[in-house]
Amino acid sequence: MPSHHLSVETLAVVQLKITHYTDPACPFAFSAEPVRLRLKWHYGNQLKWQTRMIVLTLEPGHAEQLAQGAPGLQRRYGMPIDPSPYARPASSEPACRAVVAARLNAPDAEESLLRRLRIHAMAGGLLDEPELIAAAAREAGVDPAQLNRWCTTDEVQEALQADIAAARAPSRAARALDHKLGGPAEQRRYTAPSYEITGRRHGWSVAIPGFNPVESYEVAIANLAPELTRRAKPAAVEELLIWAGEPLATAEVAEIAQLDLEQTRTKLSRVAQRTPAGADFYWTMRGAN
Repeated sequence: MPSHHLSVETLAVVQLKITHYTDPACPFAFSAEPVRLRLKWHYGNQLKWQTRMIVLTLEPGHAEQLAQGAPGLQRRYGMPIDPSPYARPASSEPACRAVVAARLNAPDAEESLLRRLRIHAMAGGLLDEPELIAAAAREAGVDPAQLNRWCTTDEVQEALQADIAAARAPSRAARALDHKLGGPAEQRRYTAPSYEITGRRHGWSVAIPGFNPVESYEVAIANLAPELTRRAKPAAVEELLIWAGEPLATAEVAEIAQLDLEQTRTKLSRVAQRTPAGADFYWTMRGAN
């Protein structure tokens, strides 16, 4: 599939900052991408996103748990996850380090690289394989050799450690929702995905840990910045595919267009070409490069 950067139509100046705690190895985070993209569709550049890496596999046994696969999530949320177990447990740290390296040295490619790493991982790839990271880098428009050099620098290592520490210092409000946090009892952490939404005007902040429906985020946004302009759902799936500039999963289109999966597949089949992935498809406008 061709790789592009997800574009966002400018609706207004930034009013809210969203710190997004995530990990490319997490199938829950992958299953939450439709909701994240829906927020980007509705609010555009009024939201400023900061991504921070959790590195879930630092915890003993977590890599082994992830290696079992997540077929139940694919069936429940529709994202194209290969239902098979992984060939072996794998660390997500090398991939997280690559995302941080892109953030510091090629920020325009950070989001695309993270997405490509997610897609490879959910197709059964191992995130500690240099070949997988190199492939994701090329697809995101980053030279793999240059990315590898960035990953060896002290600056990137320090930034990754800062992400790890921040993910393991959830806010007081998040701690009140302990069932939405992860990690051992002695060091709770944010699960993927978790959001901290901060208003630019007053500095007020809302923590929304764990997997949540889009309404949870929209209520927080409305309370923190009621003046934001909310764009209506797309009038047609073509409009959405053009906006994205990136192959979208059926479930992503369905969430943003607010259609069921069967309606979405029917509408997409008329205007887009599909690429099989996992148990579903990614879709690109016909004729797109």
